[in-house]
This record gives sequence, structure tokens and C-alpha cells, in this order.
Amino acid sequence: MKMTIRKRPGVGVVGLAALAIMATAFTAPAQAAEDTAAKAADHQATQRAIDAAVAAGIPGITVEARDANGIWKSASGVGNMKTGAPRGKNDRFRVGHVTATFVATVLLQMEAEKKLSLDDTVERHLPGVVTGNGNDGRAITVRQLLNHTSGLSDYFADADYVSTYVLGDGYLQHRYETMPHNKRVEVALSHAPVFQPGARHGFSNTNDILTAMIVEKVGGKRYEDEVRKRIIEPLGLTATSTPGNGVNLPQPSSRAYSKLFFQTQPDKIDDVTEVNGSQSWGNLDIISSAADLNRFYSALMRGKLLPPKQLAEMKTTVVNPDFPLSSYGLGLERLTLGCGTTIWYRDGGTVGWLSLVATTEDAGHQLTFNYNSDWRPDDLLTILNAEYCAAP
Repeated sequence: MKMTIRKRPGVGVVGLAALAIMATAFTAPAQAAEDTAAKAADHQATQRAIDAAVAAGIPGITVEARDANGIWKSASGVGNMKTGAPRGKNDRFRVGHVTATFVATVLLQMEAEKKLSLDDTVERHLPGVVTGNGNDGRAITVRQLLNHTSGLSDYFADADYVSTYVLGDGYLQHRYETMPHNKRVEVALSHAPVFQPGARHGFSNTNDILTAMIVEKVGGKRYEDEVRKRIIEPLGLTATSTPGNGVNLPQPSSRAYSKLFFQTQPDKIDDVTEVNGSQSWGNLDIISSAADLNRFYSALMRGKLLPPKQLAEMKTTVVNPDFPLSSYGLGLERLTLGCGTTIWYRDGGTVGWLSLVATTEDAGHQLTFNYNSDWRPDDLLTILNAEYCAAP
């Protein structure tokens, strides 16, 4: 079983995926697992799956699972391909599209506080922003941004943007630059909509940036401050941060690697750890750890962050036509695995990283793992099935 990819051209994914398997980049011995209350034997299948992914070419993977037996942490492979230093069990990393769950939670809290309605138009909160080339913020609601039924073009579909900021020498030359977040919206709006608002689901990174912009407009504060005040501080997520214009990762962390798709060197691997956080503002920028993400999703599913009405709205899904087995809510996706277990999850990548967070609806069984690379997304589903479907 595969999920169909919704990808940034060439590097990174949102959605469990079907990219072609690429050549082995690096192989290293696995680290031993570490237990906190849970027994290592409970997660042997997951350990084998991450070891196999490393053997197949992922530099390193860090993972944490939580269930009735306690907390299990492990890592496999390397965190630094130059020195051979192992991948850390407590690494911090760029979470990529998992950022969307944080932003959606903040917006739903604002709805509970009567500061906005999900049925408000984008024009009401961002007057004059979504316009031109057939794009009309008066016809798109906040809800449609959150569940990706707006029809807005993805800025990563713009060939000039991708060649300048995402692939090959363009990425390496521009990665330290500060980028105004409205620039990516303007890139997207230079294209006509992909479909009419509400017609269907179609993932677009542009939606995520606009939701973060609405957070700022409604709250009167930076989106980063709202996330910190409403989620990070109340839950004590000490490993979670928003980078702003910073380029470095807080410690402990590993190096990040990408195949930037140079035409003459398609398998060339670059260290892409350092990048200006403004280039992924609002949809890819948050930094966190496996432990913090499990804690966040547990609090979310247990109703610690949203009233019942808003949590129900978050879990109201639309069909994903690219992968009908998965359905898309507001910053979350739902999937029933082949073994019958239903999970809520969010996955995705940014340059140099792939992450996945999954939880059962009762938050009784959670899994978060991260690659310090952005290739072989097919293995994400293998690891997910190993944790939730392998016989004990």
C-alpha cells in the first residue's frame, strides 16, 4: 500500500509517498535502543524497519513511541556523515509540514474565543491579499485554507521559484537570505487557481502561509508568539521553537542532507543544515523533537488544547483524491492501516528532513520519527506499519 505524494519539486514531501527509490547514500550501524519504562522487545519491528531504512540509504533516523508500556526511544544510523557521529535519540529537527498542525490548533482556539469563524472569507481577514489571475479571497473561506480545498496554486509549482530557491545551485546560493513571507504568496497568485474553491481537496503550501498570516492579523501578534503562548509554553515543549530569521538548529541536533537534483550530479548529497527560517515561515519552519511532538499530539487528541466543538471540526475530513484511503482534516490526516488500526497523522518534509507524527484517536499509542535527509519517503509507511501492525 502506498500513499500518493504531494511533493515540493525534487526535495521533500507532504503525504506518505511514491517517489522512485534512489541509490544508497550512506549506511551505518544502528544504535542500540533506549527504554523508558517500555521494553525494547515491544518495538522490535519498528527498530528493524528503521535499521532497514538506514541500510537502504537514509543517513540517520530518530524515533520515539509511547503506549501503555511507557516511552521507547531509539535511533539508527548517523547524524553527521562527515564525522560518523551517531544520530541522537533526543535530536531537534525541522518538522516541515507538521507545522500546519500547530497553526490549525491556534486558529481553532481563536474560533473558540469568537475571534473568527472558519466560514469567514479570506478577504475579511486579509483584504486585498488574494486577488488577480482569477484568484478571489472573497470566495475562499478559512476552513478551505485549512483543509486544502481552496484551489489556490502551490508556490512550489512555480518553475522559476523552484529553480531559484529549491534545487541545485539556486538553493545553495540563496539559502541564507531573509525572505518576506508574502513573496511566496505572490508567487502562487501569479498563477490561476487549480480548481474552484470547494470543488475538491488539493494540497497547496500557499494555504498554510495564508493561515499563518490570518493568525497574525486576528491575534495582533507574530504567528510565532501565538504558537509559543498557546501551545509551546502551556505544554512545556522545551525542545520546540520557531527560528525566525535564524539559520542554525539548537542542540542537540544532527546535520541535514539533501539531494538537490543537480542535472549533472543527480545523486550528489549536500549538507543543508543551515537555512534562513524565513524561507519556510508559517508552513515548514517549526523546530521540535520526537518527544515534544508526541506530547503535543497527545494533548491535542485528549482535548487539552481545543474544546470538543473545535476538536470535532479539526477531525472533520475531506477525501484526498490522490490517496482515497487517507482523508484530510484541519491540519491533520486520518488513515486506516491494512491491519485495521486507524491513526491520525501528519507527515511531510522540508529540504534535508522528513518527519511523521502519528497517534491513535485516544492518544494511547503514538509514534514520531524523523529522517535527517529528504529521500526514500516510501520507507515512512513501512515504519508506520511496523509500529502499528506488527504482531507483538
